[in-house]
Amino acid sequence: MAGAEARTQIGEDMRAKAAAKMTGARAAEALLAWYDREQRLLPWRARPGVTPDPYAVWLSEIMLQQTTVKAVLPRYTLFLRRWPDVAALASAELGEVLGAWAGLGYYARARNLHACAREVVRRFGGRFPETEALLRTLPGIGDYTAAAIAAIAFGAHATPVDGNIERVVARVFALTMRLPAAKPEIKALAASLTPKTRAGDFAQALMDLGATICTSRRPACGLCPLRPDCAAHAAGLAEVLPYREAKAERPIRRGTAFVVLRADGAVLLRERPPKGLLGGMLETPSSPWIAAERNGMADFEHAPLKAQWREVPGLVEHIFTHFHLQLAVYRAEVPVDAEVTSAASPERCRWIHVRDLHGAALPSVMRKVLAHALERDVRSGRAKPAARAAAAPARVRRRSA
Repeated sequence: MAGAEARTQIGEDMRAKAAAKMTGARAAEALLAWYDREQRLLPWRARPGVTPDPYAVWLSEIMLQQTTVKAVLPRYTLFLRRWPDVAALASAELGEVLGAWAGLGYYARARNLHACAREVVRRFGGRFPETEALLRTLPGIGDYTAAAIAAIAFGAHATPVDGNIERVVARVFALTMRLPAAKPEIKALAASLTPKTRAGDFAQALMDLGATICTSRRPACGLCPLRPDCAAHAAGLAEVLPYREAKAERPIRRGTAFVVLRADGAVLLRERPPKGLLGGMLETPSSPWIAAERNGMADFEHAPLKAQWREVPGLVEHIFTHFHLQLAVYRAEVPVDAEVTSAASPERCRWIHVRDLHGAALPSVMRKVLAHALERDVRSGRAKPAARAAAAPARVRRRSA
């Protein structure tokens, strides 16, 4: 009897696996048919019958990490116009790349982008490798990006899993395990859905579905091609899945930013160290950003030169991935022969005219600082309106790192 029960159980398991495969095949077929009709027209996507450009796929995937498509579209076009292939990007100076990237956030991506381009040229003769394993050896390319490039650019049977795909898969299988612990399970379930052909289209279809239909709030289940196979929809859980662990509250750090306006209209900027937060970007000379309980405001020990400093009313606030920054801003007007003190690392400082700030490698937080400090010049007519536009922070929905 025990043997018969075991054989029965094995038979049921085999039938369950077969049913799951059939469901996966049906879901993939339905999703690809939907994608053929409804796919978003994006500049980095190859049209039907056209071989994808690995450089375009890679560039878009790096830019889209933790950033919206809406924010990336104009910047992607500018990048491609300026550096049309990986060899052109590899020959660029890092400062140029950082300047073009300013406003997209997560600036380590820009440094890795430049380093990756040089590695592709040096190691692979300007041609991206086609396998996930080799792609992962390149700077800035992790598991997700390697799988996305392999599938989309080269048609490999690979399964990239981004935030949109996580949400879709968690709902299709009604997975109640909380993120981020659920990531390995979601990865395995997504792989079980990936068809042997058109893996790249399937991945992009899942991305599009998550971005337009299976959204984090108020999913449009009535329009979803996966609704017949969606366990969360059947259970009434589509709006609440995936579950996530509660995030810890971000600590507050504080500091002082010093904005120096020279008599000829130039502003003093300083290059940050090449590694670390906002590495290689430009900043207004500032004090260290320290924990709020230690109070980092009005730290004149780190002022870049001797001047009559005036506080600009209000604080500049910026949210980074792991902390909330508050900066007090002080401003000074100095003559053209003003000298930077040794404490401010004068070898890393430079003067840039306000009309040229728009092209400088300034992260959003520093554009906020400059806008805050130069605002009164615009109101009083002492500076041209272009100064405000040059210093205005880029309006991008993302956090920085």
